[in-house]
Amino acid sequence: MRLDIITVHPPLLESPFSHSILKRAIDKGLVEVNVINLRDYAHNKHRSVDDYAYGGGAGMVMMIEPIAVCIDELKSQRSYDEIIYMSPDGELFDQSLANQLSLKKNLILLCGHYKGVDERVREHFITREISIGNYVLSGGELAAAVVADAVIRLLPGVLGDETSALSDSFQDNFIAPPVYTRPADFKGWKIPDILLSGHEANIAQWRYDQSLARTKVRRPELLKKH
Repeated sequence: MRLDIITVHPPLLESPFSHSILKRAIDKGLVEVNVINLRDYAHNKHRSVDDYAYGGGAGMVMMIEPIAVCIDELKSQRSYDEIIYMSPDGELFDQSLANQLSLKKNLILLCGHYKGVDERVREHFITREISIGNYVLSGGELAAAVVADAVIRLLPGVLGDETSALSDSFQDNFIAPPVYTRPADFKGWKIPDILLSGHEANIAQWRYDQSLARTKVRRPELLKKH
């Protein structure tokens, strides 16, 4: 997979891809992540990529020209499955969408900033808009990092245990069951006996029951999708 992230603040995306699972995925050649500085496509001496909004109002708007030049250059080199704009009014990101995107080959993530992008960018370049929640961030960089993390960890070979991602919360619209590790008894706080039984079928049923019960209490809206 190739992931091109367009931003006006590249340093904000340095840390997420420099550590842990994402770094290992990049080092192993399982994904290529390119953070692209939009200012490199600004055709003015100040390298500015924003301007005042027509009609007035507070805040600056990201201009169409540098974004268009950047995306056109990228598209001249390869085809993209999706050109995604990180926006608070996009479709809500969830595990199902992460699964879908993990099957793609080439993706562009455009990080918004200021008061957003010129609407013509959304009309003529963007194929999908994604939000990570019903709130507003200072820019789309953190949201892009969230999407990238959720998608990349699903790629074959990224996780040490290929089945690990399949048992994550939300894969089946359930919250994950409780998990335990050693010691089995800590200050008198013992783990459930079933987990020590060695009976795989009974353990699987216990985990399912726990997931269902937790989902009913903590995230009942997920059951409507099940």
